[in-house]
Order: sequence, then structure tokens, then C-alpha cells
Amino acid sequence: MEINNHHLTYCSNIHPGESWEATFENLKKYIPEIKQHLSYSAPFAIGLRLSNEASLVLQNPEKLAAFKQWLDVEHCYIFTFNGFPYGSFHREVVKDDVHSPDWTTQERKAYTLRLFDILAYLLKEGMDGGISTSPLSYRHWHPYPKDWDYAMRKSTEQVVEVAARLYEIKQNQGKTLHLDIEPEPDGMLENAQETLDFYSGWLLPIGIPEFRKRFDVTEAEAAEALKDHIRICYDVCHFAVVYEDHSDVFESFHKEGIKIGKIQISAALKVDVPASIQERKTLEKALLPFVESTYLHQVVGRNAAGVLSSFRDLPDALVSLADTDNVAWRIHFHVPIFLDTYGKLSSTQEDILTVLHLIKNKSVTPHLEIETYTWEVLPEDIHLTLGESISREIQWTIENM
Repeated sequence: MEINNHHLTYCSNIHPGESWEATFENLKKYIPEIKQHLSYSAPFAIGLRLSNEASLVLQNPEKLAAFKQWLDVEHCYIFTFNGFPYGSFHREVVKDDVHSPDWTTQERKAYTLRLFDILAYLLKEGMDGGISTSPLSYRHWHPYPKDWDYAMRKSTEQVVEVAARLYEIKQNQGKTLHLDIEPEPDGMLENAQETLDFYSGWLLPIGIPEFRKRFDVTEAEAAEALKDHIRICYDVCHFAVVYEDHSDVFESFHKEGIKIGKIQISAALKVDVPASIQERKTLEKALLPFVESTYLHQVVGRNAAGVLSSFRDLPDALVSLADTDNVAWRIHFHVPIFLDTYGKLSSTQEDILTVLHLIKNKSVTPHLEIETYTWEVLPEDIHLTLGESISREIQWTIENM
């Protein structure tokens, strides 16, 4: 839907199901319900998540044409895909496998290019389209400098291959498509500085010579093309978990010509760590319902001096709760954006409000996507039906825009 010169959607990774049949059935079930909840009749945007399995089926011309026809009949349109989770994403252990296969592999590149072929077909005339993807790899898979350098170089080379293909599509079809890399805690890119370093230390040094070799462009034109087709998926939850100042990040990206392809509107858990042992035991009891086996819930702590420390998963953090010097924790657990407290716990909802305020005053990206995918693993006391949940998140966002 179009709100204040932005296209707002929700990410369909909220729905379980990896096959195209399951994906399509979920859309046919929930989209009319959500539109009814919102009393919305104008064109409705969908942020589509396609697994590798589903993409292999949907690339079939007949199925793709049938889906496009359904979108037209239902007055829906698509401007963004979530291409981060390659395989299963619900009802089984995902954890760090969400990064697999990573950007060092041909599988990741082939999957992403397939998604772009599908998106190029579905994209409305005059719109640009983006696909969000993993922050190259999971950092703990590359513990040694030699491993890290190999992963960064190989991943960058693959990303440049995608950028080259998107550049060709723009030259031949006039469509602007972009790969939106999504920094997150424990990704190879997890904060603003690492993102800036990726562009200056890897993407441009590797990409510019490759573009100049392939295309008749100057160095400046090659850099501009790379920044046009390789953008950032700005997940508000992720940047909040690592304590970033959103205004500063937007400014630093703008200064370097780094574009934000889409903003994912999402909230994390946050808590103040009390001084007394007894109160810490109470905090532990409040956090235990959020310990679950499907997703990684990285924790980033901050001590009184402002020094950050991180834990790979919430159980790892809880083990240290009794003796940590942290005064605050932020937890990568996507929680409903329309709630700012959960009993004794709170969320980073204020970060979303800050970002929505920033984009009112200065254009950052027209693409906004609500992404709360954890409904099935949330504690029972904050459960709603799926249709109600999505509708409330959309309505809350509209009201705060």
C-alpha cells in the first residue's frame, strides 16, 4: 500500500511453508483477510518470501503468469522479496543455518539471480525492486583471519556477479533492481561501520575493475552502478540490537553514497540488567519463555562504560546473567511492533518511531516492510491470530507514519 510516498508491506516469511503451493495458499488465505481487517481497497503490496524450493517452481512461465494474474485480480503488487532464508524457516531448527548456503557458494548466487528474474517479471512499471539477503555469511563460521579473508573475497566476487547482471537488466529492460544486504548481529556485516568497510574495502575495489572490464564505463560510473545495485536492507531491530544511532547511520551511509534499498520495520527485546542477584533471578524467569529452539536470538550487552559484548544466543547470555557487568541487554527476538512492554520486559519500539520520524523529514527509501516472523514461537500470553497480528502491525505503522 502507498502511504506518504512510501510503499508499505509485510514480509510473508511470517507464514510457514516452503513449497510454492504452500506459499501461494497462504497468500490467498491471508491477503483478503488482512485487507478486510484494514478496510483497504486500494492496491495492496506484498513482501514475498520465496524459498529456493518455491523459486524453482515459480520460475515456470505458466505458474508465474498465473500468479501475476492473481495479483492483478486481487489488486496486489510486489516490489520486494526476502531472499535471506534459502531453505526451511519454520517448525524446525534454523539457528545459524539461516545463513546457509552463504555468499561463498554458487547455490546462493543462483537462487538470488532466479529471484531477480521472477521479480523483474512481476514488478510494476516505473517501480524499482529489491531483494534482501544475508550479510554474506555467519561470522563464527570463519574464526581465523585466512578464513575470514577468503569468505569476504569470495562473497564479494559473487555479489559483484549479481550486480553485473542487474546492470545488464537495467540497460536492456530499463528496470532498476537492487540486492539489499541485511546486516545483523553475528553476520559478517553486523553494524554500520562494518557495512561502510565492506563498500570501501571490498565491494568497490573488487567491483570497479570487474565492471570496467565488462562494460564501457569509467571508474566513477562503475562505482555509481555498484552502489545503485548493491544496497542495504535496514532492519531496525538489527541496528537497535547493536545500539546504533539511526540518524548517524543514515547520515554516514548518505555521505558515502550508500543507498538503503528497504527498511524493515521490526522490534527487538530490551532489558535493563539490575544490580541485585535477586532481581536478576526475576529477570531470568521473565526471559525464559523467550528461549526457544528454532531461531538464533543473539544478545548484545552494554556495560556502564558503553562497552559492548555479545552472546551467540539467549541461553548463552542467561548463563552469564548472575555475574555480568552489563547494565543493558538487547535481544534479537522480533516481537510485535505495536507493543512496547511485555510484563517486566520492553522492546525497541522507540527505535521504529525514531526511524519513521527520520523518513518523514528526509527521503531514505520508498520501500518499507514490516517483519515480525516469530509469531509461532512467541510466549502464549502475547499470541494473536495471524491475520489479526499482521493487520495490527500494519495499522500501527500507518498511524505512526
